[in-house]
Amino acid sequence: MKITKKTVANKIAAYLHHRISLAQLVSWSEDAMRDGHFEETHASRVAAVVSRLGVADVRGFGLAWEDCEKLLRKLGFVAKVNIVARPGASHGPNAGFSLVSPGNSSGIFRSGGSLSRRHV
Repeated sequence: MKITKKTVANKIAAYLHHRISLAQLVSWSEDAMRDGHFEETHASRVAAVVSRLGVADVRGFGLAWEDCEKLLRKLGFVAKVNIVARPGASHGPNAGFSLVSPGNSSGIFRSGGSLSRRHV
């Protein structure tokens, strides 16, 4: 299988969205290191990230949100978190207001009852 930056970013995203477990991410990483063919232009960078994912189940390494952010940045991606109200939940008096934090590259803004934090 050919392993690209996007392939790895998609696996990290699947883990963060709870579509795959940590064990599945680690297993995929181990298989990729053993059997994968890394895209030539970014082979060392992609292999380093995949290798790091392969030890995420080891207590001394783990895989925190900050780790995922760093790994995604190495691949040329950024993480974006969207927090939205549960269906049927009260949005309260501030629903729909907008707030942009000027001069802050990780701006927080709220619009239409959802809160987003952009990490750049």
